[in-house]
Amino acid sequence: MLFLKEHLHNVYYNWTIGLNHSVQNNEPDRRIFDRFNGNQVLFIINYFGQSLGKLTVNDGRKIEKLISTQLPGEIKSELSVFNWLRGMYLYYSN
Repeated sequence: MLFLKEHLHNVYYNWTIGLNHSVQNNEPDRRIFDRFNGNQVLFIINYFGQSLGKLTVNDGRKIEKLISTQLPGEIKSELSVFNWLRGMYLYYSN
């Protein structure tokens, strides 16, 4: 399932597409991640869901909430966000 803009819980996102946006890529890399950019949040949610092999609207909203409330400020790149989410998923799934 693809997690869409309509599924996001928060409405305060910026929707501009900049040069550092992952729409140009197929996977997370060292590009700067902006937790306030809806396109980047959607990209990370969907990529993470693909890596798990499943994604529901509820799963996507949980990931969105983790990003908006618990993502440490020192995590700056898409790849770092993805790796952090993997750690959080392993922590909460046990």
